[in-house]
Amino acid sequence: MSKKIVLVGGAFDILHKGHLIFLEKAKQQGDELVLLLESDEKIKKLKGEGRPVNTQSKRAAALKKLAIIDKIISLHKNMANSDYDKLILKIKPSVIATTKGDKNISHKLRQAQLTGAKLIEVTDLINGHSTTEILKKSGI
Repeated sequence: MSKKIVLVGGAFDILHKGHLIFLEKAKQQGDELVLLLESDEKIKKLKGEGRPVNTQSKRAAALKKLAIIDKIISLHKNMANSDYDKLILKIKPSVIATTKGDKNISHKLRQAQLTGAKLIEVTDLINGHSTTEILKKSGI
């Protein structure tokens, strides 16, 4: 019997409680948790100057310490939607896990339809637990 793969993606710039809750709930949806880690260039484009705080290699090293994650794939800087689609077709997830209010929900829905995966919102965004909010509170 094949393993049920759960796919998640994101920046995971400053690892915090919200990330941990999301990853735990995502893992509960299947047998294997695969994480797509966004490139530094994409995060800078989406979040602005000074981001990410941690480089992709540092973020990957921190995430690798979490036993809940089975595989981390570091994404390239110039990935088009078609590149994401090809990668996701290779991974063959049963579930694409997301948070309620995810800004990329339309892309994830399209990818779920493309692969036959279920798109599951595993948690709400947790107030006070985002990298952007943490940086604002710290004055960075």
